Amino acid sequence: MKKKTGITKTLVLVLTLGMLGSSLTGCGQTQNSGSAAESLMTESTEAVMESTEATAENTDADDTVVRVASLKGPTSLGLLFLMDKAEKGETSNAYEFQMATGADEILPLMVKGDLDIALIPANVASILYHKTQGGVEVIDINTLGVLYMVSGENDLADFTDLKGKTIYLTGKGTTPDYVLQYLLTANGMSVDDVTLEYKSEATEVASVLAEDSTAIGLLPQPFVTAACMQNDALKVIFDLNEEWNKIQGVSGSSMVTGVTVVRKEFLEEHEDAVKSFMEEHKASAEAINADPTTGAALAVEAQIVAKEPIAQKAIPGCNITYMDKADMKQALSGYLDVLFHQDSLSIGGGLPESDFYYDAE
Repeated sequence: MKKKTGITKTLVLVLTLGMLGSSLTGCGQTQNSGSAAESLMTESTEAVMESTEATAENTDADDTVVRVASLKGPTSLGLLFLMDKAEKGETSNAYEFQMATGADEILPLMVKGDLDIALIPANVASILYHKTQGGVEVIDINTLGVLYMVSGENDLADFTDLKGKTIYLTGKGTTPDYVLQYLLTANGMSVDDVTLEYKSEATEVASVLAEDSTAIGLLPQPFVTAACMQNDALKVIFDLNEEWNKIQGVSGSSMVTGVTVVRKEFLEEHEDAVKSFMEEHKASAEAINADPTTGAALAVEAQIVAKEPIAQKAIPGCNITYMDKADMKQALSGYLDVLFHQDSLSIGGGLPESDFYYDAE
């Protein structure tokens, strides 16, 4: 979805996604972007790189229209108050916003120079960095872990209690899969100690739980909230963000869902505009955490969540945040290191260099 600000007169495209069932929308896309993004970049983005040079209009900072794209899901929630202010002409920058249902819609546009800033999964940002030879920098972390294990089982108090159990989750070789395998290993288990049943969509996992409340499902928000609201026998048994933090400790990395990247060329030409975006993005993330009621209304308006009660209850569990500079680098570099040791291709084949992390003066 793109919104027209009070400053620009550009007509912008509205991208809509049909509701998944009566109460869910495609908010699991953020987590389902693992090593498959490697082939995505090869097939769609490298072709663009060979034939197109990214161009940028050299204008004064005050006249720059900042083109921002995000995924329809938790990573977009922290933008909603900023988008609302931009539509009213109350922001420092002029913005064009675009919301997509998958990273494959965003990445080629970043490479061509048709977008300036993008909110994408953390591992996909690393892949984009490698495929553009360092052409993007990450400016903030916008979302921490949104994965939760849900079941009606009452005898699962410790992560090791999962031994011998069947777990339903989305996508083999995707971020949820890597995170779960890491947590199993860190708790003295392996995939041989559990049965992993992979589904293609989070709605399929939710359907299994709806039919059998004793099943164990790994879901992202807001699917977690919707599933529990529809069946009061279900509950969150493990918050994977908390499980990650138990292992990493206070000085370790964080489980990162979404980050914000900027094209390095745009950053060099319009650094003041990027810094203004960062300030406004931070304020927007803080606003939705402080006022989930208004945030829920904006989420429904943006077609991220179907119903306000679900959105209002899910927002606190989406771990919307704003982290930059040293905190960002510590949290993200450690997370990427974990994924690298699970499957190096999940982050583009190698860990990013230090120039991947933007440190504003």
